[in-house]
Amino acid sequence: MIKVGIIGATGYAGAELARLLVNHPEVKLEAVSSVSYEGQRIDDIYPNLKEVLPMTLESVDAIIPRCDVVFASVPHGVSEEMALKYKDAGAVLIDLGADFRLHNEADYNKWYGKEYKHPELHEKAVYCIPELHRDEIKDAPIIGNPGCYPTSISLALMPAIKAGIIDLSHIIIDSKSGVTGAGRGLTQGTHYPDTNEAFAAYKAGAHRHTPEIEQTLSELSGEVVKVTFVPHLLPVNRGIESTIYATLNEKGKALTAEQIDAIWRDAYKDERFVRIEKAGSYANIKNVRMSNMCDISLHRDDHCDTLIISSCIDNMVKGAAGQAIQNMNIRFGLPEATGLTMVPPAF
Repeated sequence: MIKVGIIGATGYAGAELARLLVNHPEVKLEAVSSVSYEGQRIDDIYPNLKEVLPMTLESVDAIIPRCDVVFASVPHGVSEEMALKYKDAGAVLIDLGADFRLHNEADYNKWYGKEYKHPELHEKAVYCIPELHRDEIKDAPIIGNPGCYPTSISLALMPAIKAGIIDLSHIIIDSKSGVTGAGRGLTQGTHYPDTNEAFAAYKAGAHRHTPEIEQTLSELSGEVVKVTFVPHLLPVNRGIESTIYATLNEKGKALTAEQIDAIWRDAYKDERFVRIEKAGSYANIKNVRMSNMCDISLHRDDHCDTLIISSCIDNMVKGAAGQAIQNMNIRFGLPEATGLTMVPPAF
């Protein structure tokens, strides 16, 4: 059994990790940690865990020597010091924050206002969207778990980039996320009266996931890719829908809708967690809720020679905790879907 610890277990992603890991057949949930609620029981904070996970929340240092792998669900700027401690203890760290997502320190400084305190750790860390990078993490001591928006976007665009059918200089991404994406801390923008029956963009052209999106797309294409990225806040608890607009190049224009559809189906034919919608259907966050699925639908606008891709994930599962467990499974040589075979509810 793999001994697992969760740091930041009372945040939304941490609580989702706990919910999923208690049903993982190859895992023993050894310890849970929380700075804010240390000494309290996690099932008192989240009553859904009553009689399921009656564990006391401990300090970060207390769980170091007891775990084979630790999930860190903490704000940016915190995971580096943790990674140093766990590396010395021989444990694998899977970071759900931003500290190990960007390869370029200058990008991290620009978008997060911080510098790398331990550059040597970043040389050992591997960023991993499993469907794109799984072969790179077999021995990684530190895994940077991707952001929710970049996951939905990168999975949607990978087949187009690999097939070379879109203009990489003109990609517009219009994403919408449920309120859990903002975290458990209260803000005016996520206050119920301000969020309910509302829908608006935020951080247009200035969201911190932009460099992560561009980094992944640039690596896929072998050239610099820049995007216009505009996120929106949906008045729902969970789910992300990304609508992506890409101009078809000459190669893309020559393809039929059926041929374009075949590119995506071939790219993901062996992937357990990516589903391509049939022609004329639209990906919907309702159909991926509470699951590790990514649903993608393709739509061709012949009037403007534009490919429209709709991609849906549950931001708390495939966008956070589920993908982190998927990465753990790969890292420890388990079947990738272990503990993640839950089916989305119908309603």
